[in-house]
Amino acid sequence: MSRIGNKVITLPAGVSVSVADDNVVSVKGPKGTLTQAVDSDITVEVEGSEVKVTRPTEQKRHKALHGLYRSLLNNMVIGVGEGYKRELEIIGVGYKASSANNVLELQLGYSHNIFMAIPEEIKVATTSEKGQNPKVILEGIDKELIGAVAAKIKSLRKVEPYKGKGIRFVGEVVRRKAGKSASKK
Repeated sequence: MSRIGNKVITLPAGVSVSVADDNVVSVKGPKGTLTQAVDSDITVEVEGSEVKVTRPTEQKRHKALHGLYRSLLNNMVIGVGEGYKRELEIIGVGYKASSANNVLELQLGYSHNIFMAIPEEIKVATTSEKGQNPKVILEGIDKELIGAVAAKIKSLRKVEPYKGKGIRFVGEVVRRKAGKSASKK
């Protein structure tokens, strides 16, 4: 029994879904278009403003694919309708971020600046207000791509547990370690 796969995807206004003969689903909305190839065993049916994903048998593989493709299609519907946004904050003395022409420049305490080309599908913006940590804001319609780019940026300077310096998501809680205690006399 797949709890996620059995849920029906409701389409918001302005979003349309079409299924090709080779089981390629394309979702079109006000923000753009996304396509996803679906396994041949899984069937996708569009009925008015609802999308149903069904599986042929109760095999473990079919159950796994059922929930997977339902989630992927739901993420596509949300992406073309509303879009996704990921915010990262950079914590550390002298750490800076700037962006121009979809190229992100980071100063993270290394001997050199890091230049990272961001895919065209994602819009990148940086903010650095006085008294606050610099932020990198990623916006786009593809949840998977935004997550991959955010993870790559985060891996450039992982958060260390003693002072909490590094790149983290806004609102992420980092477990801190106590460090060395003072010597006893």
